[in-house]
Amino acid sequence: MQEEETKNNLKEKPSLTRFSNFIKVPCIVKALKKVNFNIPILLIEIATVMPSGNRELLTPPPQPEEPEEEEEEESTPRLIDGSSPQEPEFTGVLGPQTNEDFPTCLLCTCISTTVYCDDHELDAIPPLPKNTAYFYSRFNRIKKINKNDFASLNDLRRIDLTSNLISEIDEDAFRKLPQLRELVLRDNKIRQLPELPTTLRFIDISNNRLGRKGIKQEAFKDMYDLHHLYLTDNNLDHIPLPLPENLRALHLQNNNILEMHEDTFCNVKNLTYIRKALEDIRLDGNPINLSKTPQAYMCLPRLPIGSLV
Repeated sequence: MQEEETKNNLKEKPSLTRFSNFIKVPCIVKALKKVNFNIPILLIEIATVMPSGNRELLTPPPQPEEPEEEEEEESTPRLIDGSSPQEPEFTGVLGPQTNEDFPTCLLCTCISTTVYCDDHELDAIPPLPKNTAYFYSRFNRIKKINKNDFASLNDLRRIDLTSNLISEIDEDAFRKLPQLRELVLRDNKIRQLPELPTTLRFIDISNNRLGRKGIKQEAFKDMYDLHHLYLTDNNLDHIPLPLPENLRALHLQNNNILEMHEDTFCNVKNLTYIRKALEDIRLDGNPINLSKTPQAYMCLPRLPIGSLV
């Protein structure tokens, strides 16, 4: 009897699933509990499904698409005033072209503002990027340094051309470099130095062929910041004077220096003068007897290294 009433109640509620899209699931459960029937869970799950007929009613009608305005594509970017910017002039990511039609930074190695061209069998200085600050071209076959090899390189601070075949340097090759601090030309065939910039702090021209006329008179006089001067293994017969006051190291070993004056390092007119900076003087390997000029070292913190016999 009870089962028949349950079936009749179910038949009397056919619209439950029809309007389930407007009624939340908890409300359906409460309504069914009032009837005090054990409703299968399947009925509740069915009640949560929206009839296909009602989906179309709830779906908003498609809105007409607004025509998109076509953006004008400009071939070149424009500034605020509508004008076209000027394209900057670049020499290329890999630097300027060399005589062999290779960019310098492809032939050599460029790291930031440093260019390494060591051991590449170069016979000339390659064109360098304008921002080059440190240039190394050691163990090559460079024979000559031309006037324009370092032209317009206003940031160049160090040049190292160790172990090449350099025998000729143009008079203006280095003179116009405003930031040059270090110049290394050791192990070459240089017979005469050109005019050097007064900004130099470190000079190494060891193992060359500098003779009596290889260094100009007073070549280092105005180099107030020169700290190290290395001229070993040349053919010099004298110490280049005057020496800068702030010079710390002077290496002249293995030359042909025969004599030294009392005022080479000191001021004979001022006996209280002390030259504190110059602590490293090398004269060994020269045919000079340092014991003959004891007054020449009175102002020095240390005696020069050399022969005393």
